[in-house]
This record gives sequence, structure tokens and C-alpha cells, in this order.
Amino acid sequence: MSPEEKIPERGTPERKTPERRSRKARRTRDTLAQAAFELVLDRGLRNVTVEEIAEAADVDRRTFSRYFASKEAAALDSLRGDGDRINEALRSRPAGEPPLLAYRRAVLAWLADPEAEPWHRRPRIFDLLVVAEEEPALYAAFHHIRVDAQEDSVAILADRLGVDPRHDIRPAVTVAAGAGALLAAQAAWVRGGRPDALPALVTEAFDALAADLLTAPGRDSTTEQPTAEAEEATS
Repeated sequence: MSPEEKIPERGTPERKTPERRSRKARRTRDTLAQAAFELVLDRGLRNVTVEEIAEAADVDRRTFSRYFASKEAAALDSLRGDGDRINEALRSRPAGEPPLLAYRRAVLAWLADPEAEPWHRRPRIFDLLVVAEEEPALYAAFHHIRVDAQEDSVAILADRLGVDPRHDIRPAVTVAAGAGALLAAQAAWVRGGRPDALPALVTEAFDALAADLLTAPGRDSTTEQPTAEAEEATS
């Protein structure tokens, strides 16, 4: 044994490093989120209490409150990482790509990545979003998660454009449009009852945003070219 190596004295408690504490906290949060997710889907939101979620995760109510403000936030926690994945894909898009096209391709990259477990590939997420459509409190919590992700998206696009989003409205408009297309596709997906249809609906929503909604009603958007003003609005 080298002089630098020391044997801990017997009976001396092992010190927890920040990394170990972080891993333990992450496990506790994930366990609480999974318990909330399963209980809400199995019983319904109104038939589940915070105390029952804490008990299922083998912690007390105080521990629950350190991680989540509500049972709705806990049940939806698994969705929070999806906004991060979309934003990670957005950061990796080519610098010269138009902002809305970059956002669209980032969303489609997330949907196509099996390792990311997008919504249509993840067990019971479809069911959770069905419940969210029916429960105002759950839908409101989902809205907060989306807003957090969209704020990050605005910052990413502002950096790509080299602008200050407080004074240049383009990043916010781009994200509002792209996130709106994703939200419309998600709503159609949930109401349509076809769990595998999400990627096609997202593509349809972005196609409508980029072409159909810039064409006068009754005209064929495949033959009529958008005006220069419309092209600038979608770039």
C-alpha cells in the first residue's frame, strides 16, 4: 500500500460526496415521479393524494415537497426531459438553417430517436396525455413544463441569430409557431386514439404552418409559390 492510501478508521462513517448525494436525489425524484405516474393512471388524478404517492415511494410527505410542488407536477415529470431533448437537437442544427426549419427538424429528430423514447414509443405516455386533456389541473402543469422548454428554445434561437430576444421578436415568434404546431399535433394525436400516429401528425402540422396557412383558401398550395413576404416570415 502506498503512503498516500489511508485505511478509514473502524466505525468512522463514510462521507458522502456531492456526486453521490446528487445520484441519491435523482433516484428519489425518479421514484416519486414513477409512483405518481402509475397511481394517477391507475386510479385517476382526483383519487390520488400526495401522501399516497410518498408512501408508494417509501418516503414521507416532507420529502415529496422537497422535489415537487404538486401531485400533477410529479405525475408529469417524465415529460420534462423531452423539452430538453428537443432543445439539444435544436442546438446541433446547422448554423445556416432557417430558424423555423431548424425547430421542425429538431422535433422530428427527437421523434425518430428510439433511445430518446419519444411519446409514441414510451409506455403509457399516450394514456397520460389523454388524462391531461381531461383534467384542467394536470393540463395546467403540463403547460408550465412546455413554457420552461420554450424559454430555452427562444434563447437557443436568439444565440443562433446573434440577437437579444428582449429586443428582437423573431426567436419568440419562431418558437411560438413551432411549439404551437407540436401542441396541435399532440392534441390531434390524443383525440384521434392512434398511439402510433404522432410523427405523421407533427409533420402535417408543420407542413400546414409552412405552406397551407400562407395560401389563400381554395387555392392549391403545391402549385402556388409563396410571396417573398411569406418566405421571409417562415425563414
